[in-house]
Amino acid sequence: MPTQTDTENWLSLVRKKHREVFSEIDVLLRALDRFFNIENLPLSKENVANRNFSDELSAVRDTILRTIGLLDLVMPENRKNVYWFQKFAQAKFLNDKRRDAIREELYKQDVPEKSLFLLYDSFINLKGIVSDILRTEHIPYLTYQNIGQLAGREIRENVFFNPFRKDPNPEFDVIENREISKVVRTIKDREMRNYTSVILVYLFRFLRYLRYADTSNRFGSLHSSLLIILLLRSEFAAFLDYLTRTGRKVQDEGFRMTLRVVSYQFSMESRRVFLQELKEIFRNKSPQYLKGKLENGHGILKNLTEQSIVQIVQFFSPEVGGGDVFDTFITKREQSMRLREDVFILNRFLGLIEKETTQEERMHVFDAMRNFMLYFQSFTFKLLRYDDYEEFVSFFDKVLAFNRDDTSGRGFDKILDKTRQFRIFTETCLRQISARSELAEVPTDMGRIEDSLRQYLQ
Repeated sequence: MPTQTDTENWLSLVRKKHREVFSEIDVLLRALDRFFNIENLPLSKENVANRNFSDELSAVRDTILRTIGLLDLVMPENRKNVYWFQKFAQAKFLNDKRRDAIREELYKQDVPEKSLFLLYDSFINLKGIVSDILRTEHIPYLTYQNIGQLAGREIRENVFFNPFRKDPNPEFDVIENREISKVVRTIKDREMRNYTSVILVYLFRFLRYLRYADTSNRFGSLHSSLLIILLLRSEFAAFLDYLTRTGRKVQDEGFRMTLRVVSYQFSMESRRVFLQELKEIFRNKSPQYLKGKLENGHGILKNLTEQSIVQIVQFFSPEVGGGDVFDTFITKREQSMRLREDVFILNRFLGLIEKETTQEERMHVFDAMRNFMLYFQSFTFKLLRYDDYEEFVSFFDKVLAFNRDDTSGRGFDKILDKTRQFRIFTETCLRQISARSELAEVPTDMGRIEDSLRQYLQ
C-alpha cells in the first residue's frame, strides 16, 4: 500500500498536469447531483408520476461514462491495474474477513488517492446499474429519484472530491483575468470590494462551466453538455439570491442599480434558455436538434455572463472595454445593430412575397427567405427578447414546414395570411429595437441591408 506522502506527491503532480481535467470532473459531479432535482429539468411538472424518465437516465449514463473516462485519464496505468486486480481477487480468492479489511481501508479516505479510487469504483458500479435499468425501457420517476439519491450520496460522501465541500472552491473558482483583478483591488470601500469579488467569482465560475458545455470543441457527449447547461439553472438561482441580498446592503445607489440591471438580465435570459430553448428537450430524439438547441442556449448564457462581467467592471473603470477582457466580445450596440438589420431583412422578404404574382417568382423569393431564416435561426435567435421569441419560433416552424406545392393556389393564400400578420409583428419589433438606448442616433445601414437581400435573391 503506498504511503500518504507517496499518494499526496503523485496526486499533487497529476492535479497540476491535468488541472482542466479535474476542473471538468468537479463540474460534472455538480451537474449529476443537480440533474436529479426535478425543478432543474426543462419539463412540464404535470403528470410527472406517469412520465418515462428513460431519456433523462440515458443522459445520466452518458455523463457517468464521461466522468469515468476523465478519471481513467488522470489515473496512472499501474495504479488502475492494481485496482482491477484487487477487484478480481476480492471476487475470486478472498474470504469475507479479508474483503472487509480492504473495504475498511479504502473507506477511510485518509489520503486523496483513496477518495479518487472510491469515486472511480462508485461510478463503475453506477454505470452497470444504470445500464441494466435502461434495458427496461420505461423508467418511473421513483426509480429515477432513487438512482439520484445513490449518486448524490456517493458524490457528497467523497472526502477529497466532493464538489460541494468548498463553495467557492479556491482551486477552480477564480477571477480569470488580471486586468479585472487589478480593477477590483483598486476599489477603496472594503465592503463593496468584497461584494464585487464574490459576484465576479460567481460569473467566472459560470464561464468555467460553459467551457465544458461547448459542443463545438470538446470530446464529451451532447448529454454531458446538457447536464452542465442545466446545472446553471440551479447556480443562477443562488446567484440571483445573492444579488438581491447584496442590493439591500450596499450604500452606493449607482452600484445598487447596476446589480438590479444584472439581476433582471439573468432572470429574463435564464427564462429564455430554460423555459424556451430547452423546454421538453428530450421529446425530440434528433442529435442535430439537441446540438442546435444547446449551441443557442450556450451562446445566450455565455453572452449574458460576459456582458455582466464587463458591465460590473465598467462601473468602477469605464475605460475598460469588452474587447480588453474577452477576445470575441460583441458590445450591446453591435448586437442590437445586427438584430435590427436581420429583422429588417426578414421584413423585406415578407413584403416581397406579398408582391410577387407568378409561381416562379414566388418560389424564388420563398426559397431565398427560407435560406435566410435558417441563418437567422442559427445566429440571430439568441439576440431576440424573451417576449418576442415565441412568436418568431411559431412563424419559423410553420414556414419551414411548407413545401413547393404549398406555394400554389389556396396554399399560397395560407402563406400570405401568415406572412402579413408576421410582417406587422416584425415592424413592431423594429420600432422597439430602434428605441433601445444603445442605438440612439445610430442610423440603420440600408445599403448593407439591400446588399444582403440581393445576395440571398441571386
